[in-house]
Amino acid sequence: MNPSEVAAILSELGAAPAKSRGQNFLVDDRVADRQIEYAELSPQDTVLEVGPGLGMLTGRLADKVEKVVAIETDAKLAAYLADHLPSNVELIEGDALAVEFPRFDRFVSNLPYSISSPIMFKLLEHSFDKGVVMLQKEFADRLVARPDTDDYSRLTVNVYYRAECRLLEKVPRSRFWPVPKVDSAIVELVPRAPPFHVIDEKLFFRLTEALFQNRRKKIGTVLRMRSIITAEQKVRLPYMDLRVEALSPEQIGELANSIVELRMG
Repeated sequence: MNPSEVAAILSELGAAPAKSRGQNFLVDDRVADRQIEYAELSPQDTVLEVGPGLGMLTGRLADKVEKVVAIETDAKLAAYLADHLPSNVELIEGDALAVEFPRFDRFVSNLPYSISSPIMFKLLEHSFDKGVVMLQKEFADRLVARPDTDDYSRLTVNVYYRAECRLLEKVPRSRFWPVPKVDSAIVELVPRAPPFHVIDEKLFFRLTEALFQNRRKKIGTVLRMRSIITAEQKVRLPYMDLRVEALSPEQIGELANSIVELRMG
């Protein structure tokens, strides 16, 4: 599907790419074919796709697996898909952030830029075998970032705790229509058991969020400011004079466990 074909279909639908939703349509069949290869699909798989657009990936997925569940929030695109997709595609018209995800084996999507972060957090609450996701390159860089880099973030730590993440390839912006201002990247996600133990996951995620919201402040200052610890507890905890960007995910987990143990006495 080339840019002229996409533009013609949208015109016929009386639709236009929504900048507010980050709608940029993949127009390179070779990239879509590689995404299918990366997904390593099995005939019995159920695949979840968020933001199918005009079905560039959806049809390819349907040819390979038992069932595809595609969630599309745009009513005009959903109507088009309903008329053009095979019978093994279940189309859900709705907001993927509000819709309850069904059971699925693999997640294959070109995610709209505007919902990438919340969808990733929602995705990792579910059990599945593998994800192959097209994301904004800058967002993808955050997923695989190392400590002591600008891209290292709450997202990095939370995803690392839930899954192995690997950047598969960079996709130039010219492969989309309309042409976005940034490049994209295809990322592989493979869920796994956490690589380190935390006593209280709720505290671990709360701690991670608080520290990265104040990443330029020393850890001890943030924990006191957020009333996570007392002044007396501060002197008994590690890493208080460091900033969060200097800590590995494992060290953040260690800190969370130390806080729990202090509270338990």
